[in-house]
Amino acid sequence: MADDVLLRLSGVHTHIGSYHITHGVDLDVRQGRLTMLLGRNGAGKTTTLRTIMGLWRASQGDIVFDGRPITALPTPDIARLGIAYVPENMGVFSQLTVRENMVLATASGRFDESRLDEVFGFFPILKTKWNDRAGLMSGGQKQMLAVARAIVEPRRFLIIDEPTKGLAPAVIDHLIEAILRIKASATTVLLVEQNFHMAQAVGDDVAVMDDGVIVHRGTMAELAADEALQTRLLGLSLGSHQ
Repeated sequence: MADDVLLRLSGVHTHIGSYHITHGVDLDVRQGRLTMLLGRNGAGKTTTLRTIMGLWRASQGDIVFDGRPITALPTPDIARLGIAYVPENMGVFSQLTVRENMVLATASGRFDESRLDEVFGFFPILKTKWNDRAGLMSGGQKQMLAVARAIVEPRRFLIIDEPTKGLAPAVIDHLIEAILRIKASATTVLLVEQNFHMAQAVGDDVAVMDDGVIVHRGTMAELAADEALQTRLLGLSLGSHQ
């Protein structure tokens, strides 16, 4: 494995029941960079993320993290390697307070205060809402809580699935700022996103999926500058899909 590749998928197939969802995914995520995973609805993006985390098991192929095969590891063991996953549905416990949601994301039930201060720096609203029930928060605030839980303890690798879905533009801008700060803290990120403004603002590298395979790899800047390529790969120019 190349020194700068933190995560590598080679020929990964995933079946869900009788459905064959991914058909040989080859994907490299480079250390210290944010890789966008783009594609039409139903292309297999979420399945790929869940397969990395062991939530769905690869039926064929290899997944290697920092030189270690993780294809057959159970999800808790994968998480212990420093990998965190923020699913599309956020997974926030609505009846619990912000603090209680965050406690559940720690291994010991206790916070490292300096780390918690860093998380509050990314998402100041969480400090304000600390003792409020998560169910009373807005959609954007819940998304911030979901990401904060994933990083309340230091993570080497962060996987996020469509964090801007249903959010207002002003909230998206705040989330972009926070993700850029997280990336600057030396956390490697794999991000599925449909919002071009977000993808262009935070992405370093990009992989595009179609029908369960990766059909394009490159830099986000190159894809953002080529409308013809966007239309060929995604069916529309990204600028029309804010």
